[in-house]
Amino acid sequence: MKILSKSQITDADTYTITNEPISSFELMQRAAFNCINALDDIHGHKEYIVFCGTGNNGGDGLCLASQIFADKVYVLNGKSRSADFIAAEKKYTTQTKLKPIYLDENKIAELDINKDVVIIDAIFGTGINRPVDGLAAKLIEKINTSGAEVVSIDIPSGLFCDDNSQNNFAAVVKATHTLSLQSVKTSMLLPLSGSYCGKLHVVDIKIHPDYLQDVKSNFIYINTDFTKLIYRKREKFSHKGTHGNALIIAGSKGMAGAAVLSAKACVHTGAGLTTAHVPAVAYSVLQTTVPEVICSADENEDHITSLPKLDKYNSVAIGPGIGTEKQIQNVLKLLLQNCKAPLVMDADALNIIAENKTWLSFLPAHSILTPHPKEFERLFGKTENDEERLKLQIEISRKYTIYIVFKTAHTCITCPDGIVFFNSTGNPGMAKGGSGDVLTGIIAGLIAQGYNNKEACVLGVYLHGLAADMAATKKAEEYISATDIILALADAYKSFQ
Repeated sequence: MKILSKSQITDADTYTITNEPISSFELMQRAAFNCINALDDIHGHKEYIVFCGTGNNGGDGLCLASQIFADKVYVLNGKSRSADFIAAEKKYTTQTKLKPIYLDENKIAELDINKDVVIIDAIFGTGINRPVDGLAAKLIEKINTSGAEVVSIDIPSGLFCDDNSQNNFAAVVKATHTLSLQSVKTSMLLPLSGSYCGKLHVVDIKIHPDYLQDVKSNFIYINTDFTKLIYRKREKFSHKGTHGNALIIAGSKGMAGAAVLSAKACVHTGAGLTTAHVPAVAYSVLQTTVPEVICSADENEDHITSLPKLDKYNSVAIGPGIGTEKQIQNVLKLLLQNCKAPLVMDADALNIIAENKTWLSFLPAHSILTPHPKEFERLFGKTENDEERLKLQIEISRKYTIYIVFKTAHTCITCPDGIVFFNSTGNPGMAKGGSGDVLTGIIAGLIAQGYNNKEACVLGVYLHGLAADMAATKKAEEYISATDIILALADAYKSFQ
């Protein structure tokens, strides 16, 4: 799914109105109608109150209020009312025999919101371009301190669509759910601004398909439909050689589990053969816990000091639990100089490169780096905000011709060609040790099977998050472990078939 910018969202509406054809007000009604199903999925029949502005987003709110028969509708007094808002207000009054309550400073001060209702936030949409202040800021503060659940229509009021680096987050609605119309917005996918959106729901409002097909966007939202285009079902007469040979270089004394998780994930992702090169101390652990894996024992007891021959492997992953001793640093340097297969680097491999930043220039083209936020910071330096970090991530991917998989709630993949992917799957239960090791094994396993590096990153992060979502549904976010994610890969794959 293409992620549209603020200007592209406006163009999409205009194109649809002109070419469907459909009136602006009819498109607004369609958006409101399609939000009903999402509301039913979230809450069923609840008591709603609606807060509207006097622009088109407020019109969306009034159209929605007409259909859900909201208990009360409040309108924030604005300097002007859009034509579609006026039409929506007339429809609401005619259909419900009620009138919206217009809010001034005194009424906002006196407003008492029952925490058991569901608030529909339709005050501002994607059109705002400066931080909210005045009466609107006071109303948003009232909503945020009410204790009630909040469903924002299109975008939480006060949040900018693209770049919030100069925004005032004290005047942004803190939503429980956001019904994003047609496409997610970039701000919804970044850690700080995205935390104001709650759970995302994309509501299809039937923007003209020709516009969506032709519009250019370097930002892509990874969803089910997109990944199904990448996934390839195994052929009937395929064999283990068909599905490649992956090498996992992992583990050290006390960290054999990292090697186990990465290797096991690689096996269950579908690699024909998986070899784990581990220190001698981890050899029996791997042999016992993952019998499907070919074990290559290093001559050193506690950590890896040498490389096996690399010529037979279709993918190589290094980093989980390897430590940062001088000898493993030498191993990594040799690997960078000699590896011809696609290379995946995680964890301590990234920490070693962070200590030897000149090595960035030696990274084989199209290498895959999978840092979490602190690893990214150690590698590439601190940034002031999420927007600056994203810009830097894009620049680094282009400069070094590498893929960077920045692990966060909506894992962000930047590619050498400038394309940026944001993932739609995953949950906070993944915030545990070992989850990253699993992702490393998944990506290595996909590459071994013949997926190119971009496909492996995109499909890998989606499968990783989807498996975690399925595991959390059966158990609980707090309970699930990295092993549970691996076990749930079976259900994740079944969803494609």
